[in-house]
Amino acid sequence: MMHSVSPLTFIRSAWRNRHLIGQMVRREVGGRYRGSVLGLLWSFLNPLFMLVIYTFVFSVVFQARWGEGSSGSRTEFAMILFSGLIVFNLFAEVVNRSPTLILGHPNLVKKVVFPLEVLPVVAAGSALFHALVSLGVLLGVRLLLDQEFSPTVVFLPLLLLPLLLVTLGVSWFLASIGVFLRDTSQTIGIVTTAMLFLSPVFFPVSALPEAFRAVQFLNPLAFPVEESRNLLIWGKMPQWSGMALYLLFSVLVAWCGLFWFQRTRKGFADVL
Repeated sequence: MMHSVSPLTFIRSAWRNRHLIGQMVRREVGGRYRGSVLGLLWSFLNPLFMLVIYTFVFSVVFQARWGEGSSGSRTEFAMILFSGLIVFNLFAEVVNRSPTLILGHPNLVKKVVFPLEVLPVVAAGSALFHALVSLGVLLGVRLLLDQEFSPTVVFLPLLLLPLLLVTLGVSWFLASIGVFLRDTSQTIGIVTTAMLFLSPVFFPVSALPEAFRAVQFLNPLAFPVEESRNLLIWGKMPQWSGMALYLLFSVLVAWCGLFWFQRTRKGFADVL
C-alpha cells in the first residue's frame, strides 16, 4: 500500500484524527505523573524548581552576566537561560523519543489500521504542553519580580510554529530510522546533548568569534533560541525576514521527514 506524501493529505488526516490525537496527548501527559501524589502539579513544579536552581547557580555561585544589553540583575541571567532551554527542551524531548515511537507500538503496525504518522504529532503535543507550562512559569516569575513582561510575547506562536515543523520533520525521519537501526536511540541522546552546548543556550551568538557566527545559524535551533530571548526578555520585535526564511526551512524539513516516513513505513511490519 502506497501512503500519500502530500502535506495537504497529512493535514486532512490529522484533522480527521484530531480527537484521537487529543486523547493520546492527554494520556501521554497524564501517564507521566500517574501514581504520584501531586500528579499533574509536577508539570508546574518541575520548571519552577529548575528556574530557582538556575537563578542560584548562575547568579550566586558563578555570578554570571549575559553581557551587552543585560541589566546585570541577579535573576536576569537565569531567565535568559531558561527561555533558551524552553525552546531546546521542546525540540529535544520529541527528538529523543522519536527512535522508539514505532518500536514502542508494534501492535499498531501489525494488527490495526492506524495513522502511524500521527505518533510524532502526539509526542510533539505532549512536549508543547510542558513547554507552555514552563513559559507560564517564566512569565509569572518575571511579572512577580520585574512587575512587567515583554508585550512582544504575543509573537511567540509565530516562532513556535516553524520550530514544531522542524521538530516533526526530524521526528518522522528518526522514527523510521529507529525501526531499522536500533542504535539510533542511543546515538541521538549524544547528539542532542552536543546540540545543547553548541546551540546559543548558555551564551549569545554575539559572544562567538566572527568566523563562527554564520556557522552557528546552520544549527536549526540557533535562530529560535536567539529569537525567543528577543521576544520574551528583550522585548524586541521579530526579525521578519529571519522568521520567513526559518518558516520556509521548517516546511522543507517537515515535508522531507514526512516523505521519508511514508515511503519507508511499508517495511515496518517486516522488521517488527
